[in-house]
This record gives sequence, C-alpha cells and structure tokens, in this order.
Amino acid sequence: MANTAFSKPTLDLRAPGFVRVRKGSWWWQRSIVLSGLDYSLLFMAWMLSKGVSDPIYLTGNKTIYYFSVFVIISIQIITLWAEGLYQEGKKKFNYLNIVKSLCFAHGLILLFSFIFRPVVDINQSRLTFSCLMSMAFVCAGRWGINIILQHLRQQKILGLLPIFMICNPENSAQFAQLIKQENRYAIRGSASPKSLDRENRPETLAHLNKLGVTEVFISWDAIKNRMFLCWLFQASGITVRIVPMELKPIYRDIEFNQIEGMTCINFNCPIITGKDFWIKRSFDFCFAVLFLSLTFPLYLAIALAIKLDSPGSIFYRQTRIGLHGKEFRVWKFRTMRSDADKFQQELEALNESPDGIFFKIKDDPRITKVGKFLRRYSLDELPQIFNVLCGEMSVVGPRPLPTRDVDKFSERHFIRHEVLPGITGLWQVSGRSNILDFEQVVNLDLHYIEHWSLKLDLKILIKTIKVVFQKEGAY
Repeated sequence: MANTAFSKPTLDLRAPGFVRVRKGSWWWQRSIVLSGLDYSLLFMAWMLSKGVSDPIYLTGNKTIYYFSVFVIISIQIITLWAEGLYQEGKKKFNYLNIVKSLCFAHGLILLFSFIFRPVVDINQSRLTFSCLMSMAFVCAGRWGINIILQHLRQQKILGLLPIFMICNPENSAQFAQLIKQENRYAIRGSASPKSLDRENRPETLAHLNKLGVTEVFISWDAIKNRMFLCWLFQASGITVRIVPMELKPIYRDIEFNQIEGMTCINFNCPIITGKDFWIKRSFDFCFAVLFLSLTFPLYLAIALAIKLDSPGSIFYRQTRIGLHGKEFRVWKFRTMRSDADKFQQELEALNESPDGIFFKIKDDPRITKVGKFLRRYSLDELPQIFNVLCGEMSVVGPRPLPTRDVDKFSERHFIRHEVLPGITGLWQVSGRSNILDFEQVVNLDLHYIEHWSLKLDLKILIKTIKVVFQKEGAY
C-alpha cells in the first residue's frame, strides 16, 4: 500500500493549501458587465417614459427622487438575478423569462409605491410604459450581446473554454457533437472511465492541468461510486459536470444545466475552509498535550498492570494505513499475548465479519485478563494520542485499519484514506464492534467526510465519552 500513487501526497482534503481558485471562473465578471448594461438600459427606459406622462410626484427634495429611481431599477436587476438570467450558458438569452421577470419586478415597484405613497407616488401610465420599454430594451441588449459573442467566437477573438470528456468510447462522438453545439467550449481531449480509477487519478489530473482544462464532462457510468472525485477536481479548480446516462437518486446539493438538450449535473461539495481545518489541527494538538498532562498517572497505572499480567512489551505498535494510503505505526497498549500475530492465521476460520475485511472474534483466546478490561473501556487506544501529536492521526476521523484489512478493500472503500484517520469517529459512537458489515462502516465514514464540520467533531467527542462509560459494543 505504501507504494501506491497516493502515498506521496501529505495533504488532507481539508487543508487550505489544497484548494485552488476555480479555473475559467470569469462568469461573475461577465455577470457584472451584463448587469451594468441592463442597469443603463433600464435607466434609459425610465427616463424615456418621463416624456409620456407626469414624473414621480414628490413631497420631498430631488435626493428622494433619485433614490427612488435607484431602488426601482435595483428591484428589476435583483429580479433578473433571482431568475438566473446572469448565469453561464444560454439561459441569460431566454427572452420569455426576461419578460416574465420584468413584469414581476414592476408589480413589486407598484407595491413599493403604495408603501411609500406619503413620500413618493408613481403614475400608473408611466409605470406601464416603463415596463414595456424595459422589456424591449433589455431583450434588445441581450440579443445584441449574443450576436457580438457569436461573431467574436467565430473570428477566434474570444477564446472558448477548454474542456475534457470522460466517458465510454462508444459515447464520445455523441458527447462531442452535443457539446460543440453550445459554441462556447473547446474540447481538448477525451478518456475512458478507467482514467478515474484510483491508480490512474494522479496522472489524469496532471494531464488535465497541463492542458489548462477548466471543466470536465463525466458520464454518470464513469463516476458512480467515486464521489470523492468532486473534491479532487474542485481542489484543482476544475468544474465537474456530470452527464447522467441513467438517473439515480443523488443525496447531495446539485444544480441542473441544459447543454443543447443534454442534462448536466453540477455537484456542490461542502465548502471546507482552511480556517476550520487549522482550528481542527490546533485543537488536536492542544487536546493531546492537555490530555497527556491530566492522564499521565493513568498511563503509568495501565503500564504497570500490563507488565504484571503477562510477559512482553507495554505498548503494541501495528502497521496501519493512513492518509493517502501511507503506512504508519499506530500506538496501543498491548492487550494480547506477545505472540498474538502468529496465531491469527489459525483463527481466521472463526472470523465473525461477514465480508472478511474485519477480523473480529467475540471471545478471542489471545486477549489477556488486563487486555479484556482495557478493551472494554477502550483504554487500549489511549497511546494513539502520540500519533495525534506526530500529525499522523486526528482526534476524530475514520479509523485506520491494518494492511490485512485494506488489502481486501473494493474501489469505493479507499475514500476513507482521503482524510486523516482518527482515534474516534462515527463508527465508534454508532455501535463499535457490534457493526460487523464493513459497508456500514464505509457509509458512516462517507457521511462524516461529506458532512465534516467542527460541530460534528464536537458531537462525536461528546458521544464517545458516553459510549466508553456505557461499554456499548466493546469487546
């Protein structure tokens, strides 16, 4: 495991330096320019309507008048924003939605005039003419922008967004044909779903960065059971667009877009900020130092009990798989005979885990008397505080497993290695040894990774104290 492609990186997904600014994310600048143009056109429409009927009736000075005009136009702009008419793609050129939005905005303006009638009043005939002029001007402006953009793209003056396709080879031609019709994408290449396999991901990501790709279109079949890819691409500033060949339930925030009739899905991954990550790492270090200071006599008592109970070392160091598949040695108080590892092969037939990934026996004959007591109250895990101090583990996170268990992993299980392993986690506070199905463990780990927050860590820590004292699921 230590020689895999993921053994080199040392960054946790939550690390602040791991996230880059989204490539090609100039849509907000284009949106500001477009909203500025709309504001000018709407102001012109309002000023032109002045010549048709009486102006706004004032009971105050001109400052109130200009403020009222600003509010009126702002209501229209906000309504267009709310309708999504400043988003990427062809949605901003949906003229029917522009008309409906501006009609709704003028209804709000009418309501505004009723609320502030003592100060300002709006002539209804002027409002009607302003509504018609606003719709005509904004639609004409959008039509003109569309014509200019098409011309600039045809003349190669305005660059197309470089994108990459990942799909089955038999679908690549259809993919490319539909994407080219959008007339704002330049296809830099394509690859098969195998490029997303764990051993191929670093090479694929490096290739995309070399091409300067800003977006990657992935077929649904290629990304199933690989939810971690959303973080991987997002961290490199690449937008992920998933094209569903067959729709299945998706339990996360998503956005749907239409690319020439082809439905694309954008996953909105949880925002993991660097500030929260460093607070968590600082908490881990401070917690470890404080915990060791307060419980040092307990460590001495346990060490003495182990030494008097059975021959062998006080501590047991086992190779576990941690962040990005990197091996490290986890510290534990010894709870078994010193020759326990030699007898494990003989006991494999008694393994109570249905999928064989875990090695669990309720009455394991290798456990010593003191070891049984330590396991019951999870005291054997206390030395892992040393791993936290070394930065190899966190206080809360997915439990690191031995190489024997990891060797039996399926592809989807390796997402557990994308964050620092922890001393406690959702698995420990949800049943511990009572959960023998590894798929349940993976689902709990996925839930933790996808919903990670400082609040969730605190809840797990508090629940861990309750679980330990109640001896739930421990043996």
